Amino acid sequence: MSEHLATITWQRNAANFLDDRYSRAHRWTFDGGTDVPASSSPHVVPLPMSDAAGVDPEEAFVASLSSCHMLWFLALARKQGLVVERYRDEAIGTMGRNAAGKLAMTRVTLRPAVMFGGEDRPDRAQLDALHEAAHAQCFIASSVLTEVRCTPVFAAEE
Repeated sequence: MSEHLATITWQRNAANFLDDRYSRAHRWTFDGGTDVPASSSPHVVPLPMSDAAGVDPEEAFVASLSSCHMLWFLALARKQGLVVERYRDEAIGTMGRNAAGKLAMTRVTLRPAVMFGGEDRPDRAQLDALHEAAHAQCFIASSVLTEVRCTPVFAAEE
């Protein structure tokens, strides 16, 4: 079992809190020292109470799923003797109503494009199998109710 630390810090800074016009900008600080500006999404809380430059929880959720999938994909590809030169995923999270009628991140679609080097290059079936295996191993995907789809771009399609 392991623990992972994130410190979330927000301060009112003399804004009138009760009129609902306070800033939602805050900071995420991680145990390695990385400090990230964060905010509510401007899609949820309008500007100027949100900070569009900050990472919002919905974006972080999508990025977390994508990152976990990628890390497993890289590990599995290496174990198969495949050399990955580049991996890029333009993942999309979709907000909607879940079965209980609550607003939720109902679907995340991963769209990884992987470039391979070296002698061995996977065919489409091997690539799909690698992504399926990465999804099955991803801790984050195993932790959420959100539907996680993977629609990889085959190198020949780039």
